[in-house]
Amino acid sequence: LKRAVELAGMVDHCDFIEQGVQGSGKGALRPDMVVKLPGNRQVVVDAKVPLMAYLDALETTNEAAQKERLDDHARQVMAHIIQLGSKNYAAAFSPSPEFVVLFIPGENFFSAALAARPDLIEKGVSHGVILATPTTLIALLKTVSYVWLQQAGHENARAIRELGLELFERLSTMAGHMNRLGKDIERTATTFNRTLGAMEKRVLVSARKFENLGVSSAGLPDCEPVSGSVLTLNRMKERSPGDETDE
Repeated sequence: LKRAVELAGMVDHCDFIEQGVQGSGKGALRPDMVVKLPGNRQVVVDAKVPLMAYLDALETTNEAAQKERLDDHARQVMAHIIQLGSKNYAAAFSPSPEFVVLFIPGENFFSAALAARPDLIEKGVSHGVILATPTTLIALLKTVSYVWLQQAGHENARAIRELGLELFERLSTMAGHMNRLGKDIERTATTFNRTLGAMEKRVLVSARKFENLGVSSAGLPDCEPVSGSVLTLNRMKERSPGDETDE
């Protein structure tokens, strides 16, 4: 059963649980495998189909005895189907499809039982049991695996969309902050230059007269206004690309 799951490509996605227990006490259920489906749904797989009667049939050369053993094999498979159906796995592993998969580990085991009981598949369906050989189980799990990949792709696309929206909103907020910061810098530079001009006209003019009186040999340094390039950045945004290139 595990090999069939590996061939179906489910191992890479860790989408199945082996020998998981549901419930406790006498009513506890322990299926051989629970395959996980998108939307938290599950498919229960049982692999305890009886095979002793079939193996006994292989060891006898008497045709009548062999037919009797093969009939026993079909009856044992039918009895196991009825037993599985009575366990009501769908209710215990909810949400789950209204069936349990009975894994028969060889096409020969299945064909022998079907030859003795042609209605075996229909009886299984009526009891909520789907018979599956390695080939059919691999096909079933391949479909499940593909659905998982599709689900993962949808989830990734959704995550990318949400991340893109979040990034766009943050960039928009940051751009607003940068615009306000630029305007604040421009206002600060304008205020600084205006204050510097007043200082030159009202204060430093008088202070430089001390130089002529020999108070100090060191002259007052000139105060330089903030460069106009800082103020030009905001104005350049309002110009066309052609104007910026010409400048």
